Amino acid sequence: MNFRIDIEMTPEELRRALGLPDVSALQQEMIDQVREQMNAGAEGYDPLTLLKPYLNSGIGSMESFQKLLFGMMSQYGKDRHDAD
Repeated sequence: MNFRIDIEMTPEELRRALGLPDVSALQQEMIDQVREQMNAGAEGYDPLTLLKPYLNSGIGSMESFQKLLFGMMSQYGKDRHDAD
């Protein structure tokens, strides 16, 4: 027996329903501070320096994710072949 429930709600409504805190003010404050530092020309606040950690780990993370998916697909193929 299968049940399917479709609930239509906004991300804000889902956040409130799950009881998660509203951090939009904190997020905006942090973005404003980073923007001020970038406009002031503070060292380490140029776009390349800010994005560098995400670019380096992003490639490794994508490779890890691909390996995970490949492993899952390989195992699925083995399980289906063994069942036949």
